[in-house]
Amino acid sequence: MAYSQNDNPFKKRCWPGYSAVPGKKAFEKGSCKKNSPVKKVKGGGTKKVCLPAAKVSSMSDSERSKVTSAKRRAAKGGGYKRSSKSNVKGARKPGATLRDWFKKENWVQVGNPKKKCGDK
Repeated sequence: MAYSQNDNPFKKRCWPGYSAVPGKKAFEKGSCKKNSPVKKVKGGGTKKVCLPAAKVSSMSDSERSKVTSAKRRAAKGGGYKRSSKSNVKGARKPGATLRDWFKKENWVQVGNPKKKCGDK
């Protein structure tokens, strides 16, 4: 059987997922290196911002708009999280674990506090 130069299986010098190292001879030690995995960027996530209802009711309009605009800016740019500059202080009671905080609080959307966190 005759092979063309491109599809000859004996000419492949590296395994799938590996690439040839320049300056190394074929089949010698260190002639192939593993390709770096492509990092997928999480992003394009939801634009909703949810916080406990008690915190949302105590926030001023400017604080609310600051948090929601930061989240929308992150979602528009393909980011998954909003900027840490827009973190909200005092939303969780001291001593509460993260699990308690999520389960026991009444979570609402910051942009529209009449809606629950999961509502559209």
